[in-house]
Amino acid sequence: MKLEVQHLSFSYTEHKLIEDMNLHVNDGELVGIIGPNGCGKSTVLKNLYRALKPDSGVLMLDGEDLLKMNVKQSALKVGVIGQENTVPFDFNVEDIAAMGRSPHKRLFDGDTPSDKNIVREALVHTGMQDKAKRNYRNLSGGEKQRVLLARVLAQQTGLLLMDEPTNHLDIYYQLQMFDLIKKLGVTVLAAIHDLNMAALYCDRLYVLQAGRIYQAGTPEAVLTAETIREVYGVRADVTVHPVTRKVAITYLPENLQSIEGER
Repeated sequence: MKLEVQHLSFSYTEHKLIEDMNLHVNDGELVGIIGPNGCGKSTVLKNLYRALKPDSGVLMLDGEDLLKMNVKQSALKVGVIGQENTVPFDFNVEDIAAMGRSPHKRLFDGDTPSDKNIVREALVHTGMQDKAKRNYRNLSGGEKQRVLLARVLAQQTGLLLMDEPTNHLDIYYQLQMFDLIKKLGVTVLAAIHDLNMAALYCDRLYVLQAGRIYQAGTPEAVLTAETIREVYGVRADVTVHPVTRKVAITYLPENLQSIEGER
């Protein structure tokens, strides 16, 4: 499933938060959106999953206009994990995951054996099967994030839009989540805060700055010391890790010389 975004712009007031943005994600790619806080990462994704309405732009999914799809049509094609993970009512973990099957049903349809099996597998993949009957509200932030991933897995869409998908997760589950996402073989566009995770798992990156695309390309091309300095305002040492053969970033304090002098 291919996503193509052309000339996307969005503003709350006269000030544009996103301006004339063009990006694409090829079938099966995992593409990351990176950049400092306030650069527009979440706003881009919210426009794509229609939590916000673009001022202008064309959003095409496999040649179909995403903005012209009804809610059910888009839910059959696009799965979303946002940063907000609040649930207004009391549901257990299994119920939350089962909500992912809703787009595949008609009104008042019950769960079929196939639905239940899909939900069960989604909980197993995310390590939440033992907490299937637990109340969602009583979970930790990381556990809630894994339940939301299980819901998206149960939805079985061809495109995933993910806003900081490893937020609240410890290192084990960060790696597990990205490993799982890569194995799915679906098309993914994700806003990612951790540059080392982006380098390790993404096929391509879009670097945002002040609502515009500052740079785009492979992690090796984009994640340079110069770009990190220009975009994030920090010094970094960028190398290729001898084991992963991926870019590895070490952030350097501005007072590095004084720190070394204290040793």
